[in-house]
Amino acid sequence: MTAIQEPVAIAADAQEQPYEYRRTELVEPDWRRFPGWSDVTEAQWRDAQWQRVHCVRNIKQLKALMGDLLEERFYDDLLADQREMATMSMLLPPQMLNTMAPQAGSDPVKVTEAFYADPIRRYMMPVRSDRDSVWPNHPHSERDSLHEAEMWVVEGLTHRYPTKVLAEMISTCPQYCGHCTRMDLVGNSTEQIDKHKLSLKPVDRQDAMIDYLKKTPGVRDVVVSGGDVANVPWPQLESFLMRLMDIETVRDIRLATKALAGLPQHWLQPKVVEGLERVAVTAQRRGVNLAIHTHVNHAQSVTPLVAEAAQTALNVGVRDVRNQGVLMRGVNATPAQLLDLCFALQGEANILPYYFYMCDMIPNAEHWRVSVQEAQDLQHAIMGYLPGYATPRIVCDVPYVGKRWVHQLAEYDRERGISYWTKNYLTSVDRENISDPSEALQQRYPYYDPISTLPEAGRQWWAEHSS
Repeated sequence: MTAIQEPVAIAADAQEQPYEYRRTELVEPDWRRFPGWSDVTEAQWRDAQWQRVHCVRNIKQLKALMGDLLEERFYDDLLADQREMATMSMLLPPQMLNTMAPQAGSDPVKVTEAFYADPIRRYMMPVRSDRDSVWPNHPHSERDSLHEAEMWVVEGLTHRYPTKVLAEMISTCPQYCGHCTRMDLVGNSTEQIDKHKLSLKPVDRQDAMIDYLKKTPGVRDVVVSGGDVANVPWPQLESFLMRLMDIETVRDIRLATKALAGLPQHWLQPKVVEGLERVAVTAQRRGVNLAIHTHVNHAQSVTPLVAEAAQTALNVGVRDVRNQGVLMRGVNATPAQLLDLCFALQGEANILPYYFYMCDMIPNAEHWRVSVQEAQDLQHAIMGYLPGYATPRIVCDVPYVGKRWVHQLAEYDRERGISYWTKNYLTSVDRENISDPSEALQQRYPYYDPISTLPEAGRQWWAEHSS
């Protein structure tokens, strides 16, 4: 006869999960807490033109908005960064700025500390003290870190993957992110970076893109980007999309716009909604998958207006709204930050968490970047909480290779922070510049961790081997 065992008491702390989900209702922060917007009405706030006109472009405008809420030391820190480090000029729509320090109060000391700590501020309005003081640049950082312009088949059309192309329609955005991977082309020149320019007229560039795609039936997927498509005049964008759908071999079109989060008012304008519906109906009739890809990096950015803009796009027939975030230290590089963001996107705003890219190796970005090991740990940590279809893949965009899931590396020297990756297709660069293009499939391509994340021996090695 088997003895009956007494039930074993389980300690409360043993029942706790590493991450506890709590549904959080989306809230639009009150913009009237800022002195410069104290009289702004809701109708003005929802107006896309008002948002564009009242973007903050410099420190003088920021001071006028903030009044006495920020201490002078913050402005000094911001000015030092703009003079010494910034690769992107300042451009912040009110919608984006309003998500920073949403509950900071009115004490200048507390507001200043809240701004310094705020995750949106960290990547949209970087200050000098944010940057890595020892290794602000990796020795292998590059202005065009992904070599996209090197893979242009016509101006602005990057053909990196066998079946996919990237169409850069414009070199401006409604907002400028400090970590922008296209910092060599997008936005105004800064004191550090003299930006490259698109030389062709928009109509000529678009004609060249369409002509190439007509002659290249192996391309079925077109990412229409920039810059940000929200800055392309709608009639011009609609015309280009309709021309794309006239090409029988194009089956997927993705519109890339951070403005869905940074300026959702643009995507709620009647003329844009009506035009998007015309495009979506045409896409459905022709069997083309039309999606919007946006760029949200923290849960604070997901507000009711963002959810409304996403739902409106879905209501008029866009197949999917997906998020491609960037993994950044101090912004979203912990399991809780990443999961909070994904639940806000998927559960509250109908935006599918799709990819999180490791921050690219552009100049002065080392304080944002995480190591491949950290990215692998994050991918492991978020598994099992979200629905499978809404669990994002964390990817490394390897120069001359492309997107690779962080566990796909071929070799990893963790001491020196060098990972090696392979690819299974040829880029336009391989076909044009290598005598035997198949050699590209045998190569191992390096990617480099931030030096500050390495053990002492690794940091010493880089100190000795870098000029």
